[in-house]
Amino acid sequence: METACRSLSVAAFGLNALEAKFADRDFAATFLRVIGVIMKVRGRVIVTGIGKSGIVARKMTATLTSTGTPAIFLHPADAGHGDLGMITPDDVVLMLSHSGESTELGPIIHYCKRFAIPLVAITAQVNSTVAAAADMAILMPEVEEACPNALAPTTSTTVQMALGDALAISLMEMRGFSADDFHKFHPNGRLGAQLVKVRELMAKGGDVPMVREDASLLDATIEMTRARLGGTAVVDRNGRLIGAFTDGDLRRTVTGKQNLTDAVGRFMTMTPFAVTSDELASEALRLMHERNIMLLFVCDNGRLIGAVHMHDLLHAGVA
Repeated sequence: METACRSLSVAAFGLNALEAKFADRDFAATFLRVIGVIMKVRGRVIVTGIGKSGIVARKMTATLTSTGTPAIFLHPADAGHGDLGMITPDDVVLMLSHSGESTELGPIIHYCKRFAIPLVAITAQVNSTVAAAADMAILMPEVEEACPNALAPTTSTTVQMALGDALAISLMEMRGFSADDFHKFHPNGRLGAQLVKVRELMAKGGDVPMVREDASLLDATIEMTRARLGGTAVVDRNGRLIGAFTDGDLRRTVTGKQNLTDAVGRFMTMTPFAVTSDELASEALRLMHERNIMLLFVCDNGRLIGAVHMHDLLHAGVA
């Protein structure tokens, strides 16, 4: 337990050291230059590294790609066997190397120099081969490895990964990357479900239960039964939502004193909760839990266009 906690403490110290680097004017200026170059590039970000830095480079590639910055990983071992051809004059190369002296990176460095491909280095060694060859070098802090022999890359790769995330999220915000954009790249799984819009899950058209406020209680009950959503919207003559009548309202209404020919408008819930069709399904579910309701009506510009039930959201994996 003591060793595990010490490892986490060393990693936290490394992350704090990286954050402190951003207060350095030269470091911040270089980081902003890199952001500017990537924002202007017409091609892709070619991310490369060997060993543990290569594993971090793969993760960095995935994060960049999923947040709106086209990126691809280039394995240095394959670069000299034809894969250098994936680098075009429109690209920028992002090279990770803690020591800055990995010989496997040599062919990529020479290729970038020969064809004037922008090369960005992420390294901890200011006088290393990689830093000297790069057009821009982000100099990482010297950190203590959690490994007791100071050999296995641990803290250094944690810090590399954190910088990659900072780079990707900065680019994401610069591009104005929205939840809609995120959903395009993440259509499957739980994350995709959380990003689904209400319009994709709601009942619409003839499947939306609705009656006018002068409809009878009997008509409202029949409409609820037909749609099987546990309630019906009450609209005015212009199709604007003015109330809701649910199973709960029906139970509270039918006490033996009401006539089923009475107008539903007398017993409806006024100004029911509603969402727009562009609302995230996860937000609609949050509102249902918060308000302790099972059914939400969907309105655009006040006009009823749909209805969404909690069961529809849960069945779609929104949670």
